[in-house]
Amino acid sequence: MCGIVAYIGPKDATPFLLEGLARLEYRGYDSAGVAVAGRTGGLKLRKVKGRVADLAAAVPARFKGGTGIGHTRWATHGVPSDANAHPHLDNAERIAVVHNGIIENADELRVKLTADGAVFRSETDTEVLSHLIAAHAAEGVELEDAVRAALGRVVGTYGIAVLDSEQPDRIVVARNGSPIVLGIGEKEMFAASDVSALVRYTRQVVHLEDGELATVRADGFRTFTADARTTHRQPSTVDWEIDSFDTGGYEHYLLKEIHEQPGSVERTLSGRLDERFSTAHLGGLNLDARELREIRRVKILGCGSAYYAGEMGAQLIEELARIPAHSEPASEFRYRNPVIEADTLYVAVSQSGETYDTLAAVQEIKRKGGRVLGVVNTVGSAIARECDGGIYLHAGPEVSVASTKAFTSTVVAFALLALHFGRIHDLSPADGRRIVAALQALPDQIREVLDQSEAIAKLAAEYADSTGMMFIGRVRGYPVAREGAQKLKEISYVHAEAYPASELKHGPLALISPELPTVALVPDDELLDKNLTTLGEIKARSGRVIAVAHRRPEDKLVDDCILVPKSEPELDPLLLNIPLQLLAYHAAVALGRDVDKPRNLAKSVTVE
Repeated sequence: MCGIVAYIGPKDATPFLLEGLARLEYRGYDSAGVAVAGRTGGLKLRKVKGRVADLAAAVPARFKGGTGIGHTRWATHGVPSDANAHPHLDNAERIAVVHNGIIENADELRVKLTADGAVFRSETDTEVLSHLIAAHAAEGVELEDAVRAALGRVVGTYGIAVLDSEQPDRIVVARNGSPIVLGIGEKEMFAASDVSALVRYTRQVVHLEDGELATVRADGFRTFTADARTTHRQPSTVDWEIDSFDTGGYEHYLLKEIHEQPGSVERTLSGRLDERFSTAHLGGLNLDARELREIRRVKILGCGSAYYAGEMGAQLIEELARIPAHSEPASEFRYRNPVIEADTLYVAVSQSGETYDTLAAVQEIKRKGGRVLGVVNTVGSAIARECDGGIYLHAGPEVSVASTKAFTSTVVAFALLALHFGRIHDLSPADGRRIVAALQALPDQIREVLDQSEAIAKLAAEYADSTGMMFIGRVRGYPVAREGAQKLKEISYVHAEAYPASELKHGPLALISPELPTVALVPDDELLDKNLTTLGEIKARSGRVIAVAHRRPEDKLVDDCILVPKSEPELDPLLLNIPLQLLAYHAAVALGRDVDKPRNLAKSVTVE
């Protein structure tokens, strides 16, 4: 989950390293550091507990060198501190290493290295790598050979960049379970854990595969395997704009990304709706109609918001295609020794396309002969490359830790998949036209909801000091309630729970009081009367109710109401979710939270 940057070329590395780390700070922000190989020899190192801005303030003006690496950290081993910040050096201060991942046998290696004379200065697992590489970097040994030998003794996941003050003409990077991307410049080269650090400088990138290393020099790169076999990687072009990584005049990235959703939905839909046949074009599935008809079940795997989007997707598939569908946490999937069925389609969901738990689930399914599709936002990511086919979201870069536009685009992608499945099965042309029209109407309907942002901000300020919140919904509304509770928890730190509205009287009703308000999803559908009955149960116990509805319930049933435009019943959850994003955002702002970088969390979870 940490951020890695590296530069080699004729310019001073430090400005790029600091700017790149600032763009990657959403991946980790408890400490940061940089190391450069000075032009007169030796390594220069600065690292601090705190944000990248603190690091920039600590770097002296004469901190210069044409080869450098940097890191912004999300702590796994050892508390945030100057000592635990990366880069980590060996005893001779010759080798510098930055690392994302977890070295599982670090304790065992630390004991052996200590016995051989290594002196450890931190609590991290990463420092093991610097001492291991140094142990193999005898005089005359190429840096890449020392790195290969060291990694041969390592068990775990890693994305690393290694700098040797005695070989400053190169940087060696390696990947195993944690992303590393090379950026190709004009007589200069870059590397990073995410393309967001690179797009200001180059659009030509190379994604390393697991088990692959690269030697990066100013004039090019060479990729190879752990046993020194040369591999061949062709660059791809990144189509993201640099402006996508700026706040664009909004106070926070999160607010910007919430307001970008009409455009991101339009991009997800672009070129994929077929009005003539009332269906969706999804050529990237790599499945023809005959193969799709043979599928008897769909299982969706994701983590966090991707899991909840999968729940909404499963509901759409069952309703429109009448195929059994189920969503479950990817983090648990492979540990229950799952039965992989030949007639089941597995769908892996990840905004980054690098989520380690989801990638590991995909690999388990593939190992057992299953067919997997990916629903991802990042072109060329590990999950996208591993899957048999899939759907790119085209939502654009998402910087804030809390997912909003990628979540919404994911649900839209599932609506397209469900429509495609449904029309191949038994969904009528009339129902297909109904869904196509509703999808086309979504961007403008989302804009209608976003126009209520100021009113929702006032409402959020009134409720922000609550000890907690309950979120409830029925059937289609329940995954929306779960996502709404997730958003409130992760950015405002207000405790929130989500329950099916029908389950309230089976236990959670005991929690209802004036101090615990309830956010209730009350769409105008076949379950409206049952939802209104639940609101009555809450009000009878002096609970406060915020309804998110298509029309306001009676005043005696609600304290406040947020109205959303009506779509088709299957797509209503998409619109019901947008006010919950705004409610969580404005509550977090009212409480003075760091909205884009909530405590203890990071954007791309590339460790288990």
